[in-house]
Amino acid sequence: LDESTKRQNDIGVPPDGLDKYKDIPIKQLQRDLDRALIELKKYAHVNKKALDQFLQFSDERDKLINRKAEIDEAHRHIVDLIESLDNKRFETIQFTFKQVSLYFTEVFKRLVPEGTAHLVIKTGDNEDYDSEQVSSQSSSQQMSVDDFTGVGIKVSFNGRTNEMRDMQQLSGGQKSLVALALIFAIQKCDPAPFYLFDEIDQALDPQYRNAVAELINELSQKAQFIITTFGPDLLKYGDKFYGITYRNKVSQIRSVTRDEALEFVEDNEGQNQVAQATTTTTQSSSDI
Repeated sequence: LDESTKRQNDIGVPPDGLDKYKDIPIKQLQRDLDRALIELKKYAHVNKKALDQFLQFSDERDKLINRKAEIDEAHRHIVDLIESLDNKRFETIQFTFKQVSLYFTEVFKRLVPEGTAHLVIKTGDNEDYDSEQVSSQSSSQQMSVDDFTGVGIKVSFNGRTNEMRDMQQLSGGQKSLVALALIFAIQKCDPAPFYLFDEIDQALDPQYRNAVAELINELSQKAQFIITTFGPDLLKYGDKFYGITYRNKVSQIRSVTRDEALEFVEDNEGQNQVAQATTTTTQSSSDI
């Protein structure tokens, strides 16, 4: 009895199970056992590691879910950052454009008292917006930086707003004046330490040269202007003068006085006038 009990404990069969089958004949128990073994053979190819794999994959799934949540959170932060940067970029462009446009209008009015001018922002729908319109569009969230395609200029030299013209419609001298007005406007917003101008007064109409010279003299209090010129207007406000000569295929530069510089440009203007008169006479003679 003790031996039977020991084997029973080793097998792990509960006592209630033994009581259930103790009155059943041995042959019947054998047949039941054979049927049970046949049924068990159906599960012979079951992956015995499935439970371990399930637990492993479940753990990996939980890690991936947590990782996805972290990535989604990072994505939201990136989207918010991009939106914030876009807003700051738009505000910076809007502020800079507004300031430059304001100074451009002021400078142009200074150079051309009877004229008017302003900057416009061009968009993909071929519309032009001034600074006030850009502000109103941005406040209503109807415009973004991606809509901008460039900056245009509208000017009128007679002050009539219904006769505003684009740069392509201006003469060479008018284009030069508008370009200078824009440079001076930018200089007021973001000054540079020095500016180098090469004969900026050459294409200017005579009535605007003195106004440009006066404005450069005013701006020279905070920046240095290095200018080459063949006209006397810009020389009136210069602090230092250099004369450049070209002889025997060699260029020479030397410091000169204001009077020497004025004498040089006046002689140059006289030579140009003589050359122009000679050319005109020659053409007339040819026509005859």
